[in-house]
Amino acid sequence: MTDYFHLDATQETIGGISNLGLAHLGDAVFELMVRSWLCLHGKATAKGLHRAAVRYVAAPAQAAAVEKIRPLLTSEETDVFRRGRNASPHSIPQNASREEYQAATALEALFGWLYLNGRCDRLNELFGRMMEE
Repeated sequence: MTDYFHLDATQETIGGISNLGLAHLGDAVFELMVRSWLCLHGKATAKGLHRAAVRYVAAPAQAAAVEKIRPLLTSEETDVFRRGRNASPHSIPQNASREEYQAATALEALFGWLYLNGRCDRLNELFGRMMEE
């Protein structure tokens, strides 16, 4: 049985996933981290949790948070980020500019890539930096 929380994907498999595929997975990873962070920081009601989560996972918020971690990225992470930023999404949400959406997609691709590589320590490090006030 496959353990989907602790994947053992080969570099060949990971390399075969499209940038938008990495972003799709990374979106879920980021949202799970945000939801966990919110629960651990006292957001109690479902309505409050949802509203707070939307604030953090929206493209403009992700784009702003990216600026906190860009200087910390390794060259390999920067390459994944760049490829994610250059992916061609089919549409852009009304509440985000093209630049914000590209930065958010890049962040999500990076988080997807780190997750597939089993780099949970690095995910936690970057996420922690992003959530600092």
